[in-house]
Amino acid sequence: MEKIQVDILGLSTNPASGGAYALILKEVSGNRRLPIIIGASEAQSIALEMEGIKPPRPLTHDLMKNIINSFGSELSEITIDELRDGTFYAKLSIDSQLIDSRPSDAIALAVRYGVHIYVASAVMDEAGFVPDEEEEDQMTPSKKSPEKSTQGMTKLEQLNTQLKEAVEKENYEKAAQLRDEIAKLQMRG
Repeated sequence: MEKIQVDILGLSTNPASGGAYALILKEVSGNRRLPIIIGASEAQSIALEMEGIKPPRPLTHDLMKNIINSFGSELSEITIDELRDGTFYAKLSIDSQLIDSRPSDAIALAVRYGVHIYVASAVMDEAGFVPDEEEEDQMTPSKKSPEKSTQGMTKLEQLNTQLKEAVEKENYEKAAQLRDEIAKLQMRG
């Protein structure tokens, strides 16, 4: 199986998503992104570890790491290896054995161990996307106008329109990405 190394680009939520979070993975050697919807507790576990915040008592993923270590084993990598009926599947590689896992749990362990996260090429080909921002960055400066589009709208106006459409279509992953891009633009302005 060919696999692609990814990093965690970010976690985002939308109040209308019922408490679910979008975990966005980005190719290390490319522009594609892979959004995965995860639960609130897994998102919290990943975020706390990434921020270096240690809760007073171990979370479930801390406990899992402690159990793995107590057996003298170690996690070497995780791979999101399958997408079936809209659901992602992952494998933990512990002492050269592959163990089935939900991607959110696998990633929560990966950040605790500091190991590489991989996505099977077939999964990235099927579910990955190149964001509009990347496509614009690849255009030559003479072809792009950051102030106004061909329709006379500013970049911020375009993003707000796209955000409204994404929410109406219940495409929360896209909505979260757009919200973050709007926030970046507003911070600059």
